[in-house]
Amino acid sequence: MPLLDLVITLIVVGVLLWLVNTYIPMDRKIKSILNIVVVIAVILWILSATGILSGLSSVQVGG
Repeated sequence: MPLLDLVITLIVVGVLLWLVNTYIPMDRKIKSILNIVVVIAVILWILSATGILSGLSSVQVGG
């Protein structure tokens, strides 16, 4: 994935999250949970897009 696409996607996600936090009335706890979920999803997406997460598919948990 080209770096420019990655940066544009991060900017779009950031602006959308800011718009939701600013203009949609929600309880503070729900906003915090939403922010955490979006940040974790973006981090996992970045790791997957850069190929770092693909190496973890061979890790087995348990027997």
